[in-house]
Amino acid sequence: MSASSPIHPPAAAPTLRGISSMATRLLLAELAQAWQASGGEPLLIESVGGVDAARRVAAGEPFDAVFLARDALQRLAADGHVCVDSIVDLVRSPVAVAVPAHAARPALDSAADVRAAVQQARRIGVSTGPSGQALQRLFDDWGLGELVRQRLVVPPPGVPVGSLVASEDIDLGFQQLSELIHIPGIQLVGTLPPELGLVTVFAGAVACRSPHGDAVRRVLAFMASPAADEAKRRQGMEPAR
Repeated sequence: MSASSPIHPPAAAPTLRGISSMATRLLLAELAQAWQASGGEPLLIESVGGVDAARRVAAGEPFDAVFLARDALQRLAADGHVCVDSIVDLVRSPVAVAVPAHAARPALDSAADVRAAVQQARRIGVSTGPSGQALQRLFDDWGLGELVRQRLVVPPPGVPVGSLVASEDIDLGFQQLSELIHIPGIQLVGTLPPELGLVTVFAGAVACRSPHGDAVRRVLAFMASPAADEAKRRQGMEPAR
């Protein structure tokens, strides 16, 4: 993490509570630690499946900060759960493909290569998050929706697709690169070709009911600053700006 100017919170600073999807779990843990090391407020972020995180925020569970895909935050903002003017884009996260450790590696150079790999796979894994939803729309657009549904394995929220690839319960797994790069027992084939446009923007926002909105805005400014760029790249993402 790059050096940054010291941050001086008020005495007896409150512990800020956040929630995020699993895709940004390791990154946010690292950034929270760097924030606190710079003198910022204590920050505890719970990471769960993105669908579950959004549901809990919408149900009124008391959080200060919410970190999800930008479109999920915009839906929560439309319903008054996060402050729309506080949404800050943090990272661009590509979708990657993994196969079991000793399996043949499919080509991923073009959309046609990806389509062929999907047709050939016996068991296909996608997540319950935004990348999984976008992939299933893509499979439908390719006319492969019914074929994929017969072969589809969707892990429970919070369970990495890569863990089922490692156990060979899945032959071809798709998930955010950040969620695959640290899983042993798999081959990370690479990211999807740019022509497919499957890159998720993850953002952060202030929960509207939080009494610590100013502090959360300082956290988000820190996480969007150049001081966080090295950590983002280390976790398989790119700064969103």
